[in-house]
Amino acid sequence: MRLTIGLALLALALGASGVATAQSKAKSNSSHAPLATVELVQASVAVERGRIVAPLAPGSELNNGDRINTGARSRVILKFADGSTMQLGEQGSFFFDRMGVRGDGVFEAAIFVAEGAFRFTTGALEKFAGKREVSIAVNTVNVAVRGADLWGKSTSQSQIVCLVAGSVEVAPPNESPLTLSQPMSFYTLEGTVSRAVATVLADQFGAWAAETEAQPGQGVASRGGKWKVTVASGKKFAEALDVYNEMRKTGYAAEVVPEKLKDQRVYSVRLANFETKKDAESAAANLKKDAGLAKYQYKVGP
Repeated sequence: MRLTIGLALLALALGASGVATAQSKAKSNSSHAPLATVELVQASVAVERGRIVAPLAPGSELNNGDRINTGARSRVILKFADGSTMQLGEQGSFFFDRMGVRGDGVFEAAIFVAEGAFRFTTGALEKFAGKREVSIAVNTVNVAVRGADLWGKSTSQSQIVCLVAGSVEVAPPNESPLTLSQPMSFYTLEGTVSRAVATVLADQFGAWAAETEAQPGQGVASRGGKWKVTVASGKKFAEALDVYNEMRKTGYAAEVVPEKLKDQRVYSVRLANFETKKDAESAAANLKKDAGLAKYQYKVGP
């Protein structure tokens, strides 16, 4: 089916933004492996790339310099080129200060967590053939990661680094580095005061971990998700484009889908890749709560 001029321009604009979405089902022509890929999104998550702000969807590829922001009740899971994963909880913000594969084959990344809870797990089980050099700045606390599973959080009051497994070197501001090597040991910086390394209780860590885990049935979309929310069908592309723009402003990765109804061309706006019917219904319910989107009809289906 040939695109209208409007759809062609829309596709061009999306391509220019550098944000690839899985919903399009189009395969990238690029021969390079992505440095980081979005595996899962819950609710609204956006990427800032230069002056462009765009919603993230499963399958989106991320670049050096990108900043990721999550909304209320949101989660995002990323997978890096070395097999490592990073999870970010709600109301979080982090950016890639540096990310790439050096000429010697070493994957390196410098990640700055400005706000929110995160979990970073190196891909030791992914049989990564090269080496990695990853550092994570939890606001003012720097963490050198070689092979570890760690949880952390940055707020206006404190920064926390908790080792789940492996070993990391933690460098508080203006202090000598310290090594965390005991599972469930954690370091806290409260304001400008370093607290002694302690061991987190199982119940407390369970509560911490829940801040970064996806919540089934709460609008979770993943690369293998089969459920969709379809919004507004009409004959005019301009009307669909208005809905599309409103939805993307709220942080949802909408797409315009041209279809044929009998002998006429119609356009619908769709959110795709939800893991379950309940996830799609949750997303539709949240959209109906938005003042600008409550007027539309939403259909959930596989």
